[in-house]
Amino acid sequence: MTASATAPGELEPIETASADELRALQLGRLRWSLRHAYDNVPYYRKMFDVAAVHPGDLKDLSDLAKFPFTTKASLRDNYPFGMFAVPRSRVTRVHASSGTTGRPTVVGYTAKDLDTWAGVMARSIRAAGGRPGDIVHVAYGYGLFTGGLGAHYGAEKLGCTVVPVSGGMTERQVTLIRDFQPDIIMVTPSYMLNIIDEMERQGVDPTRSSLRYGIFGAEPWTNEMRGEIEARAGIDATDIYGLSEVMGPGVAQECVETKDGLHVWEDHFYPEVIDPVTGEVLPDGERGELVFTSLTKEAMPVIRYRTRDLTRLLPGTARTMRRIEKITGRTDDMIILRGVNLFPTQVEELILGLPALSPHFQLHLAKKGNMDAMTVHVERRPDAISSAAEAAGAQLAVSIKNTIGVSAAIVVEDPETIERSLGKMRRIVDNRHR
Repeated sequence: MTASATAPGELEPIETASADELRALQLGRLRWSLRHAYDNVPYYRKMFDVAAVHPGDLKDLSDLAKFPFTTKASLRDNYPFGMFAVPRSRVTRVHASSGTTGRPTVVGYTAKDLDTWAGVMARSIRAAGGRPGDIVHVAYGYGLFTGGLGAHYGAEKLGCTVVPVSGGMTERQVTLIRDFQPDIIMVTPSYMLNIIDEMERQGVDPTRSSLRYGIFGAEPWTNEMRGEIEARAGIDATDIYGLSEVMGPGVAQECVETKDGLHVWEDHFYPEVIDPVTGEVLPDGERGELVFTSLTKEAMPVIRYRTRDLTRLLPGTARTMRRIEKITGRTDDMIILRGVNLFPTQVEELILGLPALSPHFQLHLAKKGNMDAMTVHVERRPDAISSAAEAAGAQLAVSIKNTIGVSAAIVVEDPETIERSLGKMRRIVDNRHR
């Protein structure tokens, strides 16, 4: 589908402000954020002092490179409330990660932070095509995860009607879409595929549903996946980006009229891209690890937070603010297989080029002697005959070898045999250390 262009008069003034206006605003807010963190968070005072830098040393935006990084370990080491810059009594809400790999990372919000978050989420939904009065079906998980509530309050602030479904109960998701006639769905892309599959299983044509826009995030996904979702659901699909440590969803958003990368809402979040090994700041256009500094957060400012997401900064198009290229890999999702670096999204792109194979897949890693081995488990499409799917599997092995440079075994599974995502899809099953 092709969306109509957004009328400039309907945008917030900051979205089309000049670069000079934006940089001046950022400099003032950055000075405040550094001072707020230094004065109120013992961790930042200690780290700034060790690095022999002071908030007053920031004379220009480029001076931010003098300040130390914050990592997920920083948050875990100060669990639960050690990174808060306001008294706990001023914290209106707390969110946290699942903590499946250790202590959870805890984030806090003042009432003003929650209003800011709702504002950038409303801006994001509008950039994706949403308008006041639309019905928004929120299938992100609610609770400590920031996705559901972030989408919920942003949609309400925009003036939409919210259906707070949360994740899971896929048959019920389809029933509510059919009965409530929502205009917009907000969910992970992998779970959207499950919803589409369930519609088709029930004999419902997804392209004839009321949905017009999909806002998908919380996991890397490719433009090939966008094409799959748009073709099967008849919607415009855009990417949303965020992470709890920085705010939640709504840090950056694709504009539906261009779909050419995610505009960072730079009036609230200052982006950098660094060399993930050396930490050196890279010029715009070069690929590296994304780093964010919050400019307006009260409860928990973050200074140079290393996201582990790999991308590059690009000039603005639909908005003045710079874009990040679609996130298709994370440093912690990278597989090193016999000396070759690869990401699940590279395999996804190749799978979606083969009509007999579905986008439901997992990469299983194992040890064969002293060598790592990878097996790609991928489902055939329901309408594909087994022989065609097996031939496509053989072609996939060749494509992985020729494109990525590694050998992989391919197992073509029957439809609906690979575990389904109720949120973020588990793409990698690592059995190497069992």
